[in-house]
Amino acid sequence: MQSLTAVIYPAPEGKWFVAFNPETGTTTQGRTHDQALKNLREATELYLSEFPLKSSRRAVMTTFEVAAADA
Repeated sequence: MQSLTAVIYPAPEGKWFVAFNPETGTTTQGRTHDQALKNLREATELYLSEFPLKSSRRAVMTTFEVAAADA
């Protein structure tokens, strides 16, 4: 079993959640946070069955600030 990173955020339309795995690039969506994560797990498992990860390096997730443009 591998531990990978999931980035989940609301879609711009607001009705879906988008789920992204930076280690593989797999992306999917779901109506709920849990459904998006479940779909990402399935998509990533399918990806890894064809393209196994050659590196054990993990993605690093952080935040940063930028200056907001005047509206």
